[in-house]
Amino acid sequence: DTSLAEVNSFSPSMPVSPSSMLNQYKFEDEPELRDLFITVDDPESHITAIETFITYRVVTKTSRGEFDSSEYEVRRRYQDFLWLKSKLEEAHPTLIIPPLPEKFIMKGMVERFSDEFIETRRKALHKFLNRIADHPTLTFNEDFKIFLTAQAWELSSHKKQGPGLLSRMGQTVRAVASSVRGGVKNRPEMFTEMNNYMETFSQKINVLDKIAHRIYKEEREYFNEMKEYGPVHTLWSASEEDIADSLKGVASCIDKCCKATEKRMAGLSENLLPILHEYVLYSEILMGVLKRRDQIQGELDSKVDALANKKAEKDLFSEEIGKLEDKVECANNALKADWDRWKQNMQCDMRSTFTNVAENNLRYYEECLATWESFLASQTVDLHVEEDSEDRP
Repeated sequence: DTSLAEVNSFSPSMPVSPSSMLNQYKFEDEPELRDLFITVDDPESHITAIETFITYRVVTKTSRGEFDSSEYEVRRRYQDFLWLKSKLEEAHPTLIIPPLPEKFIMKGMVERFSDEFIETRRKALHKFLNRIADHPTLTFNEDFKIFLTAQAWELSSHKKQGPGLLSRMGQTVRAVASSVRGGVKNRPEMFTEMNNYMETFSQKINVLDKIAHRIYKEEREYFNEMKEYGPVHTLWSASEEDIADSLKGVASCIDKCCKATEKRMAGLSENLLPILHEYVLYSEILMGVLKRRDQIQGELDSKVDALANKKAEKDLFSEEIGKLEDKVECANNALKADWDRWKQNMQCDMRSTFTNVAENNLRYYEECLATWESFLASQTVDLHVEEDSEDRP
């Protein structure tokens, strides 16, 4: 089943309580012994004659023997994170590299370089590095180590040692040529199933992302309107002495509900929206990984076809085909292992995210309901007191 039904399916053996269920997944997915801890914090703004940019402090603590020290502190800007991501994709074309937040953001959400934008990006960059650190293969990548340990000038020098323009153009040309050749003839069935799954997943996660943003937008509009009602009732009470206390009570209830709504909005923007959008980006990354796997498969297919047409160069082509078969096998095994790991993490993230949203909604409605019930109960008591006083001779 290529739908997202799996995301919402729960084993009967799981605990009934959402909180205990969440804790079970959390502890199951955590490694028994971590030896690499990374923190991204302390954003700083830099203004030059050419550009304005933000740098973040990256603090690394480790007990690994391949590191010369147990603790490092460096500063990195967004383009450094982009460089790391590109190097990981280059070294591991069929592994699932965690997504980075986009360089630019959607209009109407937050302004670029605002405190909210910077904090949202900081959290995303922190998650990006820690997902790499927790990955069984990516965590030992040499460029990742350099990113965490090298000072700014050392990192700049290391970047210049990368492949030249002609080399990168050659890779692009081969990728385009592979796509022009059409579909892969000998793609294993499991990768076709992966591709179908990701097409469906991409459609559904994009719909969820749009719905979540619409809910947040409507919640913000409701919050802005509700903020005006409290002061209106307070002013109204000044001109209505007979019901002044009741009007002030309504204003107080509205104010409490307004604060509860603001808290729920913060939960949506901090927990739901980033997770959904991260998996929108993951869906794009997965489609790219599958295409790169197909490109490797396409190279092998073209060599096999060439061998069939050129009997005289059989030995030469046989050697190349052998190397390509090994390359395809490595690519397939890497993707299969990473696919299972990604799918498990995705399902865990979705469960925990929507469980958290449900619990926050329950708390929100219980808080608002209790506020109004308390107010109505006080009004009923006051009404009975008034009736008793009128009945007395």
